[in-house]
Amino acid sequence: MSFNVITKKIIMPDGKEITIETGKLAKQADGSVVVRSGNMMLLATVVSSPTAKEGTDFLPLSVDYQEKFASAGKIPGGFLRRESRLSDYEILVSRLVDRALRPTFPSDYHADTQVMITMISADSEITPDAFAGLAAAACLAVSDIPFNGPISEVRVAKINGEFIVNPLSSQIANAELELLVAANVNDILMVEGEGNEISETDMLAALKIAHDAIRIQCAALIELTAETGKTEKRVYNHETHDEELKKFLWDTYFTKFYDAVKLANPSKNGRKESFKAIEEEYFTSLPEDNTVNKTLAKWYFHDIEKEAARQLVLNERYRLDGRKLDEIRQITCEVDYLPSPHGSAVFTRGETQSLTTVTLGTKLDEQIVDQAMTSGYNRFMLHYNFPGFSTGEVRPNRGPGRREIGHGNLAMRAIKKVLPADVDNPYTIRVVSDILESNGSSSMATVCAGTLALMDAGVKIKAPVSGIAMGLISDPKTGKYAVLSDILGDEDHLGDMDFKVTGTENGITACQMDIKVDGLSYEVLAEALDQAKRGRLHILGKMKEAIETTRAEMKPHTPRAMVIKILKDQIGSVIGPGGKIVQDIQKQSGATVTIEEKPDGGYVSIFSANKESMDKAVAMVKGIVMIPEEGEVYDGIVKSIMPFGAFVEFLPGKDGLLHISEIKWERLETVEGVLQIGEQVKVKLIEVDKKTGKFRLSRKALLPKPEKN
Repeated sequence: MSFNVITKKIIMPDGKEITIETGKLAKQADGSVVVRSGNMMLLATVVSSPTAKEGTDFLPLSVDYQEKFASAGKIPGGFLRRESRLSDYEILVSRLVDRALRPTFPSDYHADTQVMITMISADSEITPDAFAGLAAAACLAVSDIPFNGPISEVRVAKINGEFIVNPLSSQIANAELELLVAANVNDILMVEGEGNEISETDMLAALKIAHDAIRIQCAALIELTAETGKTEKRVYNHETHDEELKKFLWDTYFTKFYDAVKLANPSKNGRKESFKAIEEEYFTSLPEDNTVNKTLAKWYFHDIEKEAARQLVLNERYRLDGRKLDEIRQITCEVDYLPSPHGSAVFTRGETQSLTTVTLGTKLDEQIVDQAMTSGYNRFMLHYNFPGFSTGEVRPNRGPGRREIGHGNLAMRAIKKVLPADVDNPYTIRVVSDILESNGSSSMATVCAGTLALMDAGVKIKAPVSGIAMGLISDPKTGKYAVLSDILGDEDHLGDMDFKVTGTENGITACQMDIKVDGLSYEVLAEALDQAKRGRLHILGKMKEAIETTRAEMKPHTPRAMVIKILKDQIGSVIGPGGKIVQDIQKQSGATVTIEEKPDGGYVSIFSANKESMDKAVAMVKGIVMIPEEGEVYDGIVKSIMPFGAFVEFLPGKDGLLHISEIKWERLETVEGVLQIGEQVKVKLIEVDKKTGKFRLSRKALLPKPEKN
């Protein structure tokens, strides 16, 4: 079989080479490419149905990103030993690509479309998620599927004061700022990332550098489309309109909708009822034998409602619920709401509410991470739950969906930056946010409630973190625009931007941005960031009214923890043969003891809810790692008796020989009757054999020497 293989090379400004190959693999897909950087290779395919399903008025797009374990020379863990459902990490990458692609399809294209991106070869120094957006856009570029591209995606990081595009994996750990950015030639579409309390200036600088790199990749995709002959896209017609009905409804009802939104009803349900009443007025006015397409009519009413709300903001400079553009909804905060969890908080902002708990566990509670590129353990988890009742809906509870995983990850990244270092924090931390009520910005409510709950639990965070969701409404015809602080759910839906920013008083810790409109300037972005900062500081002030600083003491029922650092060669002594010694410590003390080896030594973590138990375990561990010194006196226990003496445990795990001649000053023929197994005896260490490391003990050295006859 012959292949018509086309290869496109992209040389980035730093000399890194990216290749895009098409025509060899997966040729029955509408479009397929292999993107390569170093040894990392992604296979991306796209298939779109020839027609749209009847009644579909949206784009049924699904994006799936998956990493094959074989690509990294690994076999999956678990009972099945095969790839199954997507991991949370793969879902997050899928969401990143979906958010960049979705607004780029024509608004009237409604055919089922599936993009699949698979890592088929791994490179330990190349991060594949930074190339997933490029791969997805490339397979669309070589297909006949309508797409207003090209787009691409890069990672940009600030490391040692320098901005680097698509840094190596080993460099990212030292990044002060790390962003994944998607854009087309003219406009940024999507941003997601985190930073070490970085400034708004650094954020804008990173976006500009990322955009310059993306333009190079987009230019290559335009050339690739021409080389593959896919400049002409398929013809489609997925919408049927009734222009006469559309004009009648706009002419008749736009003013009524505008007057309804102008009433500034602060309740979401109240606004919904007023809009529904206008629609019902029209439908009840129709004769019984009418031929009006009600589906189309509702569609037009939705557009009228959206435009009326947008015009209200642009013309009147106030919003659906009556707030000013930069006004934050009423906030109430409460900590220690639940008596049994280790920490809890309720954060309410307008009609959005989060009940969040903190649980502090041991090293045994760590999450096992088993991915193609990463294996290890995770000691900080944040889970976000969004039940149906939070929006007054009936919805089956079938575990977290992609949205819940994405919102939880954003909040996790925001708070992670202020947690104490591992050396100072022996706990595994789990934060759970249950959204009890939702009308916009529930992920930001999670950040605020999570911070309050951690402070209530006594976790020594570096600084409180708050979050705010910003919106934008713009009119390219008039040039008018409005930046909105703390957006409602309705404003998220009808607006042109959803920009979530989290941070402390000192700077930004995480952000997420989706832009639905072309032509958003950096000046508007700068204004949004500045307005977000003011809102963030306002929310922090409200949070401090509930709890100003982290509690000095943890709750009485929180397990206490202590970490003892030991030398590497002492780890085996604490564990013992087959774990015998550490198990014995746990059995005798009742505490939980774990040992972890790190480059700079061993770390023994001790957990107990009982002070006496904790003290006993600490004493036993310290006794094991204590270095015996000649001439020191110890309290020992007789472990065994021999004809030539007794073996005495004078430190945990350390036995020494108490020779028969060192028991008493008097000469003994036998030890029997003089010492008993289990007897406590005070001994002196008189010698440590330098060759064998054996210990010689003496009891008689501590007894008065009898006078000579």
